[in-house]
Amino acid sequence: MRGLPATPAKASLRTRRWDAVVLGSALPGLIAAIQIGRRGARVLILEESGHNDAFPGLREPFLMTGAAPDDVLGGCLRALGLPLIDRRNVVHEPLAFQIALPDARLDVGEPVWTGEEYTRWGFADSAQASGLIRALTHAAQLERAAILAAPIVRSGRRPALVARLAGEKGAGHVTRPPPDSARGLPDELRDAPPELTPLLEAQLHALSNLASSPASEEAQARLLGAALEGGAVIADGPPWLRALLRRRIEALFGEFRTVNGAFRLVAAANQPGIALDESGEVWVGRTLVLNAPRAALATAIDQDPLPDLLSGPAPSLRRHRLHLTLPKSLIPEGMCDRVLLIGDPQRPIEGTNVVTLSVHRPRDSGAKKPADLVASSVLSVSEADVAARESEMLAAVRSLIPFDAERLERRPTTRPKWDDEELLIDPGPEGRASAFRLSIKPSCYVLDRGGVAGLGFEGDILLGWRGGEAIAASLGG
Repeated sequence: MRGLPATPAKASLRTRRWDAVVLGSALPGLIAAIQIGRRGARVLILEESGHNDAFPGLREPFLMTGAAPDDVLGGCLRALGLPLIDRRNVVHEPLAFQIALPDARLDVGEPVWTGEEYTRWGFADSAQASGLIRALTHAAQLERAAILAAPIVRSGRRPALVARLAGEKGAGHVTRPPPDSARGLPDELRDAPPELTPLLEAQLHALSNLASSPASEEAQARLLGAALEGGAVIADGPPWLRALLRRRIEALFGEFRTVNGAFRLVAAANQPGIALDESGEVWVGRTLVLNAPRAALATAIDQDPLPDLLSGPAPSLRRHRLHLTLPKSLIPEGMCDRVLLIGDPQRPIEGTNVVTLSVHRPRDSGAKKPADLVASSVLSVSEADVAARESEMLAAVRSLIPFDAERLERRPTTRPKWDDEELLIDPGPEGRASAFRLSIKPSCYVLDRGGVAGLGFEGDILLGWRGGEAIAASLGG
């Protein structure tokens, strides 16, 4: 096993120590950092340079769900000890998103609305729509209960945090519902009219974080049904979930630092961390938490041979995002802040045939600041003609504002090298592992989103929540 190399004993090296060092600023690691900090540990979160200067909406989820205290997001925020005023700012919104097709515009959200929309636009008759919506609502409630009840921590010499809710059928059903409440996809979905298939496939495509592996039936039921519960938005203050989490981390004496250049994974006095090549500094902790894709880290660090904990399959797909601006007065009346665009329902539901659009309007109604828009499509990591795919994405967005499309402006963005949560991940060969210890000394964990990727946003919440609890317990807090 190739572990972490020891730092050379040089007087020029300056070593700083924390209880935990989190490498990467993806959502699971921020949540885990709060869980660790609540036990009295000092936490350092390292993020790649450039993130602080980018538009914050580029890193927000397309759809947040579960604002209520007994939901996944609401329960997590309560467990993180966020002040009541912050938790109350995360409010329920009846409309989850709109689906835009060439000849239809559907509202998807609370069950009665969605069923009426299916019927109004001719995708199902009234009986089919109401039966399907009712069955999906029930299936999603069962999956939500399972997510909240499922312990994902295994004990042992090499403990693993295993999220077995988004994998193959039958995996990890820790708390079984009653036998008459079968989990998974309801029969009404299997018998749904074929006209609905592209809409449902596009929703799974937009909300899952899996690359090529199909989501389990349980995960599909949750993704499709969660939208029927509406969305979650931040009503007052900075409209970003990350801003709430960051504020909580800093209140717990957590610290953020930016990594600008090359670095290496090392151990100092048997404690894991990173060595910064430019400054000669070494930042270590009693535990190191990798919160970035291992394949991305492996290509970014200046190290040979690579430590074993960086081994893993290279991602094949990523969410490619564009930052756009538009005068807020030109946003079409009645357009939701989240739109799922399907270019041609007869074509495969993939690539730029599916575009998600998030609209971030200025909070000050009198301000002249334009609205910020984030468009996203899933593209191959090795896409040969990115410019052509971006043109297709822009054309899709412009189709929503045909009379003022020239006012839509694109803003520059920089793709991160390693702190990249847009890479879509499949479960690795070690199973549906969410985090695991590389060795007893030094203690290293990997927050691997592959184990929960089928659950999308709620999978990230679960991974950070339960993973942070287990890591904090390992530190003896």
